[in-house]
Amino acid sequence: MLTRREFIKLCIAGIAAMSLSDLIIPELARAFQTPGGRPMVIWLEAMTCAGDFMSFLNALRPDLQELLFKTIDLRYSNTLMTGEGRVAITELESIAGRRRGEYILIVEGTVPTMDGGTYGLIGHHPDGRPFTHLEAVRLLGGGARHLISAGTCASFGGPYAANPNPSGSKPVSAVLERRLVRERLVNVPGCPIHPDWLVGTLSHLLLYGIPDMDEHRRPRLFYGSLIHDRCPRRQHFDDGEFAAQPGDKECLYTIGCKGPVTFADCPVRKWNSGHMNWPVGANTPCIGCVSPGFPDRTSPFFAHLPDIHIPGVKRTADKIGTAVGVAAAAGIGAHAVASAITGRLSKNLMEGTEGKPAAISGAARAAVPQKPPGGAGGAGDASADAPGSSPGPGPGHAPGRVPRGIRGILRRLLARVRIKRGETRR
Repeated sequence: MLTRREFIKLCIAGIAAMSLSDLIIPELARAFQTPGGRPMVIWLEAMTCAGDFMSFLNALRPDLQELLFKTIDLRYSNTLMTGEGRVAITELESIAGRRRGEYILIVEGTVPTMDGGTYGLIGHHPDGRPFTHLEAVRLLGGGARHLISAGTCASFGGPYAANPNPSGSKPVSAVLERRLVRERLVNVPGCPIHPDWLVGTLSHLLLYGIPDMDEHRRPRLFYGSLIHDRCPRRQHFDDGEFAAQPGDKECLYTIGCKGPVTFADCPVRKWNSGHMNWPVGANTPCIGCVSPGFPDRTSPFFAHLPDIHIPGVKRTADKIGTAVGVAAAAGIGAHAVASAITGRLSKNLMEGTEGKPAAISGAARAAVPQKPPGGAGGAGDASADAPGSSPGPGPGHAPGRVPRGIRGILRRLLARVRIKRGETRR
């Protein structure tokens, strides 16, 4: 069997032309060949579009049969099981009552809590009472050996908990006891999840226990680096070459890419089984779907990230590279490096995306590429400090480009930030 070190190395690598499940599932099968060794798994679908389960199945092709019949004992799945009605619910209740501590619970989707959770039902009890998602998650979560929140809805709330959230939907962690969350829960966000993220996390739980996690309980195996740091268009960002619209080959930052504040290995993992493509590869900005607060905090998706908030000074991220001058840039850069060291930079960026009214987002969309040379947005123009604003192109510059001299300073500062962030995270 793989050692833990070998397993982690395999997960982080992002093997080209093969899915992680193709490599790991045979290892799992060998590990659980002893009688009674197959771990029991319950996949509970709460309020969800079922996209995470569909994504999970896609990745296992052609190994789905091996997973289901040789590796794990999938005892309950809304989508796959043949039992229904009272038969299915009885099996679920039986496992919760007699097999405590023996099964792994995977929950997909948010958990409605309004009016006692009546907006999300598993079925009904024999006496006619509704069997809600809320009741099922609490009942099964209390006896689970491990819990996995599969997808952004289950991990952080996601689209079903977005404003105005009439069903009072919450992530799994919000409806369980703190002790259970602290000891057993792992979040595997994504809209939908990458199959490797789930297969790898499940495998780590089965073979080695709880993986190393970040502050949002995401496995660092898959969520340990910024998308921005591994993006194939990173050089365009460092060179100040930005796309004016989706489809352009330059960095998509100015048209809404959330890669600079999103932690996931999408650039190397990619999608469509054989590691074919991912959003930026398809010329669309990253929308930050694995982040807490998605989609409220990361939308509108095609709007530029608002300001970086600096104490006493308000500058846009673009303005660092344009008109503030060497001294100001150095000062802001020093602050950025200090923020990176203390972990504040990403936090500030994410906080800057909170509560964006339509007026701001509209200004952001309108301001980025269209400002005339020498017009609003230049040095000393107070309107340039408006949230979401960005500098207009100067004479001789392509849309979205910044002056070369300042660009070099920005590139060096960003390199230092990246290095410091990497040291801090390790």
